[in-house]
Amino acid sequence: MQICLVTDAWSPQINGVVTTLSRTAATLAAWGHRVLLITPDRFRTLPCPTYPEIRLALVTPAAVGRLLTDFVPDAVHIATEGPLGWAARSACRRLGLDFTTSYHTRFPEYLRLRLPVPLPLGYALVRRFHRPARRTMAAPTIIDELSARSFPHLAPWSRGVDTHLFRPRRRPTASRPRPVFVSVGRVAVEKNLPAFLDLDVEGEKWVIGDGPALADLRRDYPGVRFFGAKRGEELAALLAAADVFVFPSRTDTFGLVLLEAMACGVPVAAFPVTGPRFLVREGENGCLDRDLGAAVERALQVDRATCRESVAAYSWEACTRQFVANLAVNPRPGGARPLRNRAD
Repeated sequence: MQICLVTDAWSPQINGVVTTLSRTAATLAAWGHRVLLITPDRFRTLPCPTYPEIRLALVTPAAVGRLLTDFVPDAVHIATEGPLGWAARSACRRLGLDFTTSYHTRFPEYLRLRLPVPLPLGYALVRRFHRPARRTMAAPTIIDELSARSFPHLAPWSRGVDTHLFRPRRRPTASRPRPVFVSVGRVAVEKNLPAFLDLDVEGEKWVIGDGPALADLRRDYPGVRFFGAKRGEELAALLAAADVFVFPSRTDTFGLVLLEAMACGVPVAAFPVTGPRFLVREGENGCLDRDLGAAVERALQVDRATCRESVAAYSWEACTRQFVANLAVNPRPGGARPLRNRAD
């Protein structure tokens, strides 16, 4: 199949959305599918307000439409609700192409944290974006909530983890504060990092990631080790060296980093919210509690071997098979429905 994947989130960003999309695209290509990636690096960009590390494409539906017409996709998937996503949505409708979308991020909540935008208004806009899609893929952690918010045509799309990269490793024996508590992710207000950094626990706290709140947190928490953004072997080694992975976010729709920590044999401590509530099994691969400190203390007692075993079913191959099954396949030109112009 010829599959077009449109996303506003792409390298050099480091986050679960980019990881999911890049691993899915790579797996599709390895299986012999031809993949067209329409990403911000094809266009002029502007920095995102309040988050300049994210670049927003200056793009028109016509520009995306030309790429689609030249590629002649069997399936189009629009992964994000940013400028590229809206342009691709419009282009597909004008060309008469069925398409699918995916819901990765709680943009209404993130927007409300930065601007006085009422939550119902934010969800109305996001719901409008997804309504024309043949299917909206979402992590199984969030399907019921989206259904309750009247999102139509929902289909589950789970996640994977590279268990060859993220694996238990020999932990350093040199004298240093123990235990080590680590958190990984975007360093931004929606990740609720102070809930972790304010914990009164013995040991050392690590934060791995970059984002707009990094400079302020470094200033306010001089006793915490901030590593900046890491990836690949360096990230996996740091994760495996920790005793507990602390996940203070209350807004993530899944939490891919939870799988990565568990694959390294590191138990998770988190609030009982979407994502952790689906992935964490009490006493087996982590602990949940409204009191994050209590979850951290209990997680120290969890067997690291059972953490690793709990992610065995989460492969990128299984994730990609589910993605392909959810796609809306368009007839090829000359078949029942060729590309055509159609009003939005």
